[in-house]
Amino acid sequence: MAQEHMKTENTGTKLYNIGVSYKKADVATRSAFSLSKQKQKDLLKDAMSKGIEGVIVVSTCNRTEITGFANHPFELISLLCEHSNGKMEDFVKYSNIFKTSEAIQHLFKIGTGLESQILGDYEIVGQLKRAYKVAQKYGTINTYLERLMNSVLQASKEVKNQTHLSSGTTSVAYAATQYIVENVVDYTSKRVLVYGLGEIGKNACKNLLEYTDNKNIYLINRTHAKAVKFAETHQNIVIKDESELEEEIAEADILIVSTASDIPTITSKNIKKDKKLLILDLSMPENVGKDIQAYQNVQLVNVDQLSKITDKTLEKRTQEIPKAISIIEKHKQDFNEWVMHRKFTPAVNALKKSLLSIQNDELDLHKKRLEDFNEEHAEIITSRIIQKITTQYVKHLKDENTAVNQSIDVVNKIFNTSN
Repeated sequence: MAQEHMKTENTGTKLYNIGVSYKKADVATRSAFSLSKQKQKDLLKDAMSKGIEGVIVVSTCNRTEITGFANHPFELISLLCEHSNGKMEDFVKYSNIFKTSEAIQHLFKIGTGLESQILGDYEIVGQLKRAYKVAQKYGTINTYLERLMNSVLQASKEVKNQTHLSSGTTSVAYAATQYIVENVVDYTSKRVLVYGLGEIGKNACKNLLEYTDNKNIYLINRTHAKAVKFAETHQNIVIKDESELEEEIAEADILIVSTASDIPTITSKNIKKDKKLLILDLSMPENVGKDIQAYQNVQLVNVDQLSKITDKTLEKRTQEIPKAISIIEKHKQDFNEWVMHRKFTPAVNALKKSLLSIQNDELDLHKKRLEDFNEEHAEIITSRIIQKITTQYVKHLKDENTAVNQSIDVVNKIFNTSN
């Protein structure tokens, strides 16, 4: 029953979650399948034009996934491959495909930080919310997905507020700071250049200010005004124009790249060959060109390497997993009950309508045939019988061993009803 009741109203379509994540795919593979904001919008438009209803797309440094309804997961896989640089053969090797109840469980675990590369990392929640809003804007959220996403976000909020799963500071941006602290001698005096001011770039700046006591932090962003506004509330950050990028790299000891580009924003053209430099690439896809690796004095660290950095915080977080799972189960049960009610109500109402029609016919017949027929008493008795039948029908449909669709079809045929 768990899988049957999760179909949509469209016969044959089921909920699927398809994609690649850090669990199977390395940075290069994830980069190939990553989707820029524009590509995500194009994919949603394409899904609409192909009649694929109920689709949401998430693309982060750790995963690119499509959740939606389809007759077969290949419909969603094709969308991903068509709009990314990923190849079908690579998807087969490194992908995850979840169906119905597994897809729902997967979404709940993502939204609560249980599937994050760094346990409890809640950056994904903001990304889920943005993906949800974009899907709403382009009309690819149906009633089912809307309810599911709201349930996931409610569970996420409860896990964050009622457990310590996200206690302490552990994220890719924080891991970059921790890497500097642990591996760079005299890191407080080093000149650090942050290139890119998305969410990860902002967090990287904030962590540097909070944990390193470094007064030599420089920031370059493509939109200069955005960087200036950020610096107004974050002192000790010097803003430079993008036209000064190469000059600033030449002066820097550490370069943190957090741009959101489909192609590398830093290549060998930006760096002098004899320059000694530590580069931390926090972007996905990778925004530091492969040609940099040929430079002997440049050390390049990517997101996968940074994510291996752990601390005692993760031990504490692991102990909170059972609490988080318990919260997920509660919200998942509420969602499943909503799905059940949504599916059962038309069928039960149709049965009840058919039984009431039979009741009326029989009452009219016996009024004509029986001289002393007590219509009021007969109506009370038959109404109670109808109530008992419909109540028993609901219990049967809710039983976990019931083949729901089959049972509804049988009753429809017997009583000539339809839902």
